[in-house]
Amino acid sequence: MKALMIVYNQAHNLLIMEALDKCNVRGFTKWEDVQGRGTFKGEPHYGTHAWPSKNMATLAIMEEEKLQLLLKELQKINDEAEKQGLRAFVWDSQPVI
Repeated sequence: MKALMIVYNQAHNLLIMEALDKCNVRGFTKWEDVQGRGTFKGEPHYGTHAWPSKNMATLAIMEEEKLQLLLKELQKINDEAEKQGLRAFVWDSQPVI
């Protein structure tokens, strides 16, 4: 199993949910109102007057064969609006309960 953490501008919310559905990724947890700023470029997302936008984060657990399909969908979303901000991080996941 793989764990995929997707951190993205709140404007991408519907597109992220559609990508999960399209790739048949069922198991996920989503956090709203996540604050942060990108590693290399991009504006901060603090939900303040000066920096009003916010991020969201979704942690999805899936079989390895679904991962590459979902990453391709996420790349398309990012390519269409790169300045909005979208990052994805992958690690191995093993259910213990």
